[in-house]
Amino acid sequence: MKPKHIAVEGPIGVGKTTLVRRLANTFSAREVLEDLRNPFLEEFYEGKPGAAFQCQAFFLLSRYKQQQELLQGDLFNQRTVSDYLFDKDKIFAYLNLEQDDLNVYERLFGVLVDQVARPDLVIYLQASDEVLMERIAKRNRRAEQRISAQYVAELNKAYNYFFFHYSETPLLAVNTTNADFVSSEREFEGLLRQIEQLEGGTRYYVPE
Repeated sequence: MKPKHIAVEGPIGVGKTTLVRRLANTFSAREVLEDLRNPFLEEFYEGKPGAAFQCQAFFLLSRYKQQQELLQGDLFNQRTVSDYLFDKDKIFAYLNLEQDDLNVYERLFGVLVDQVARPDLVIYLQASDEVLMERIAKRNRRAEQRISAQYVAELNKAYNYFFFHYSETPLLAVNTTNADFVSSEREFEGLLRQIEQLEGGTRYYVPE
C-alpha cells in the first residue's frame, strides 16, 4: 500500500521543500509547506536574550495551527506530502532552550502532540555539515545569514540522534550528500522505488 501522508524531514538546507514539491507533483498530492515566517527568527540567530523561547513557541503553535486546519478540513483523505514532522520541533527545543524555558515548552508540547495527525511515512534527508553550509549559502536567505557552522553541526548531530531513535512511523533515511533529486531522473526514480518498497521499520538509502 502506497503511503497516503508523507513527511519529509532533515536539517536546515538539506533540501526538504524542493523534494516535497517534486514528490507532490509526481503523486498529484497536496503540498503542505511549513510557514517559516517567524518574527523572532532573526533575533534568535543574533543571540538576543529571550528570543530562543519566543522563536520556539511561535513555531510550535504555528505548526499546530496548520495541522489542526488540515484535520478539520479532512484534507488527509487525499494524498499529502509535507516538509516537516510535528515531533521534530523538540529537536530545536532541546538544542536551543535553557532548562527553565524547556520545562515550560515540554508541558505545552505534551498538550499539543497527541492532537496532530501521524504520517504514514517519514523521509529523513541527511547530508554532511559542509554540504548543508554550502546549500544554506546558495539559497541566501536573509534570516539564515548569521547561522554559524558550529550551530549547523550541532543541529545535524541532534537530527541524527533523534531519527536514530525514531520508531513512531516507517522511516526512510536518505543520504543526500552526493544526490540531486531535482536534476537527476535516475536518482529520483531510485528514491521512488524505495518509497514504494518500504512497508515498515527503518531503511537506510544511499543513492548510487
